[in-house]
Formats: sequence, structure tokens, C-alpha cells
Amino acid sequence: MRDSEISIDSAALPASLREREQWVCWREEKRDGKSTKIPVTPETGEFASSTDPETWTDLESALEFTETENADGVGFVFTDEDPIVGVDLDDCRDPETADVDDTARDIIDRLDSYTEVSPSGTGYHVLISGELPEGRNRRGSIELYDTARFFTVTSDHVEETPDRVARRQDALVAIHREYVQDTNSDAAVKSERQGTADDHSETNGTANVDLENEALLEKAQNASNGSKFKRLWNGNTAGYESQSEADMALCYLLAFWTGGDKAQMDQLFRQSSLLREKWDEIHYADGSTYGEKTLERAIANTSEFYDPDSGGEATQTSLTTSEASSNTGRNESSRNHAYLAEKNRLLTDRVDELEATLKRKNERIDQLETKLEDLKAARADRDREKRRTNKAQAANTDEADEAPESASAWSRTKRLFGSRSEDR
Repeated sequence: MRDSEISIDSAALPASLREREQWVCWREEKRDGKSTKIPVTPETGEFASSTDPETWTDLESALEFTETENADGVGFVFTDEDPIVGVDLDDCRDPETADVDDTARDIIDRLDSYTEVSPSGTGYHVLISGELPEGRNRRGSIELYDTARFFTVTSDHVEETPDRVARRQDALVAIHREYVQDTNSDAAVKSERQGTADDHSETNGTANVDLENEALLEKAQNASNGSKFKRLWNGNTAGYESQSEADMALCYLLAFWTGGDKAQMDQLFRQSSLLREKWDEIHYADGSTYGEKTLERAIANTSEFYDPDSGGEATQTSLTTSEASSNTGRNESSRNHAYLAEKNRLLTDRVDELEATLKRKNERIDQLETKLEDLKAARADRDREKRRTNKAQAANTDEADEAPESASAWSRTKRLFGSRSEDR
């Protein structure tokens, strides 16, 4: 198999990639009978996240880790901080003859930037500099990524293409429009985010949406896991430790059905009963909202997407969650990776919740300390008052004791003088 024979020639990679510390490793695993590439953190072999820089490293460190049995290759992570866009062309190349289909050839020629053969040998990865247009980012075997995803890298450079990452914004826009963008959904995207929680109309458990979204929701609700989708869509969070976990679960399902279209996912989520004010609150140092990061993580960790052009049945595929792992009976290693993935995705939300709890506890401690100081002051006042009372009582007792003694002395004096008078 080609994947197991990958040998990276770092010198063949563009300098603009080599110099960035946005590298992970990947390991191939079987999930539901299908091969999938799991991102792993170099040096530790634990699950890597395409949204967590702490799990990335430099190219040299990533390459060193591939020499162990814990990784099969390296990958480059796309972020908002870099201008790099990845174009993934699948099932377009004959690995034996190297023949390329016309669509892939047209895209490669027009982008005219660094291109390499994919690990399987049946596709290509094109890397360019530019800005990904709004709208959907996948159709059929063509996918476009610019953030929160990683590309496997082989360094198997296609000789007739440049050895650098070239800026090709105009070509990217044209290719996105011709090969990826759905004009019907694009119209829906332009009118998105107008729906709010007050717009809900309970009709068979769904909100009023445009025709395309309505058809999508119908497919999702009639799929094998449609009951789960309905519960989440209607705001039922039973079975989840927090609403954040329920939010993520619904976003996984939306990622599958929308083909990873972030804008459409956001539009649909806003029409679900899970929508709350937190969705639009800024929760991250880079200015991202809770909703934006939740969508990014769902897309990044969804391994399969529904493709209406394939004519296949509308069924939800496996997602990298601990719930899916336990239900499908994967081996212990797979469950561990899924568990780590889930924890990684929810880490920030849990930190926010813990910080809020800590803040409330600190406020309570401050209140108790203030109350304690007041009690101490009141006790000191009572002690002072008690001492004054005791002192006054002692003084009165002394005066009472002195009075009889004085009277006794006077009586003795009178008797003394009286007896003397009698003697005379």
C-alpha cells in the first residue's frame, strides 16, 4: 500500500511550509471498516487537534516521530494566521499509469502552484496563497480548506507545477465558483443569520427554513440516527453532561449533512432549539465566538460527509466522539483516541465553566471572610463590655464590704468612750 511507503523529502517542500510550526503526524486506522487518517501529536502519539497549537510542532520534530511505529506520515495544519489554502482533489488519478481526469488537470493547471500526489496515489493536494471564498467548501471529490484542518503531506511533487506556494486568488475564486459553489445554497448563505430563537415555528419538530434546508432536515430526521437528530434539534440535551456537549453533537450531525459547509451549519443551528446567547459570545483570545469555534471543531473532527451528488443513502457515518466509540465497540486504542478527541474539543468550554464556578466560590469566600470579620468585631465589643461590667460589679462589691467594716469600727469606738465615762 502506498501510504506505508511514504518517505518525506523535506527539501522538496516549499520554504513557506517548512518554516511554520504547524506540523502534526498522522496514523492510519480502521473505523467502521474504512481507513481514516488520525492526526497525532509528535513525541506523545496522542490525538492532535487542528485547533490546538499545543499539539503541533516544527517539521523536523514531526519527521523524527514518523520513524517510530506510532505515526505513518506528517501533516500541515491550516490556520487563520496563515494565507495558505489547500485544494484536495480525490479519486482523479490512476496510481498505476498516473493518468489524470480532465477536471483535476484543469484545476491544477489554473492554480499553477505547488502540487503533490496524495498518500493513496489516487489524488492530488494543491497548496496556494489566497482567501477562501464564502459558501460551501466541498462538492464531490473536490474540497477546499483554509483553517481548522490538516493536509497529509508527501513531498511527492508534481514536476510540471511550481515548487513554491503561489498566490492565486483570482484562480481560486473562479474554481470555487465553477466546481464547488452551489448557487442555490449560496443564496441561502447570503440571507443567513437572520433567524433567531424567536423565529421558531413548531411544525413536525422543525423550524421554517428555505427549501434546500428543509429537504436536508427531512433527510437528517429520516436517517438511521434521525431520532437523535430530532432530540437535539428540539433542544433535548438528555444524555449529555452539559449543553455544550449537546451543541457539539448537533454540530457533528450538521457537519455531515451540509458537507462541512460552516456557513450553512451556522444558519441551521440558529434555527434549532439549542440556540442560546452564548453562541455569539466571544470566548477566545483571537476574538472568536463560542459558536464559531464549535463549528470549526465539528468540521475538523468529522471524517465523512454526505454528498447529494453521489446518489448514496443518507446515513450518518462514524464521528470521532467517545459516544460513537462506545456504541460501535471499537478496540481500546480507538476508544482512547476518541476520548482524547472529545476532551480536546470541549476543553475550553469546561475551563470557562470551571472559571465561572471558581469566581462564584471566590465571591462566596469574600462574603464569608467579611462576615467573619464582623463577627470578630462584635465579639471583641462584647468582651470589652463584659470586662467593663465585671469591673463595675467588682467595684460595687468592694464598697459594700467596706461599709460594714466602718460601722463596726464606729461601734467599737463608741463602746470604748462609753465605758470610760462610766469609770469616771
